[in-house]
Amino acid sequence: MVADLNPGHRLAPSRRSVLLGAGAAVLTSKAFAASSDKIATGTADAMREAIRKLVGNAPIQPGRVKLDLPPLVENGNSVQLAVTVDSPMSEEDHVTQIHLFSEKNPLPTMAVFFLGPRSGRASVVTRVRLADSQTVTALCQMSDGSFWSDSASVLVTLAACVEPI
Repeated sequence: MVADLNPGHRLAPSRRSVLLGAGAAVLTSKAFAASSDKIATGTADAMREAIRKLVGNAPIQPGRVKLDLPPLVENGNSVQLAVTVDSPMSEEDHVTQIHLFSEKNPLPTMAVFFLGPRSGRASVVTRVRLADSQTVTALCQMSDGSFWSDSASVLVTLAACVEPI
C-alpha cells in the first residue's frame, strides 16, 4: 500500500494553469508566425552595396582569384567552397583579405579572412550556408590595395538561412 504524503497535492493540473499555458502557447505561436513572415532575404543590390562599401571607388579586376563552388547542392545548410588566390605571398606582394559575398543570404557578407605573407598560401576552404540558388562572389584585397574577384553560381535545392527555428 502506498501512502499519500501530501493529501492536499493535486496530480492533475488546475483548469487555470491549463488555460494560462494554452494562452501563452497561442501568443508565442502568433509572434513566431509574424516574425517568420518577415524573414530577411538578400538581394543582388544589397551585395553590390556591401562590396562598394568595402572597395569604395577602387576598380575590381577579374582574375587572380579562383572560387570553387559546386554548381548544384542538395542542401544549403552546409556548402563547401574554396578560394585560391594567385599570389607569391611575399612581403611585397601578398593577399591581405579574402571576402565572401552572397546575393540572397540575409546578410550579404558571409565571411572575411585575414592573411599575410606568413600565411604561406593564399587559400581558404570553408563551409557556408546558402539561403537559395544564387551567385557567390569572392573578393580579395592585395597588399598594394588592388581588388580582384571571381564569382560562381550555385543551384540550391533545399535552402538554408530562411528555415524557422
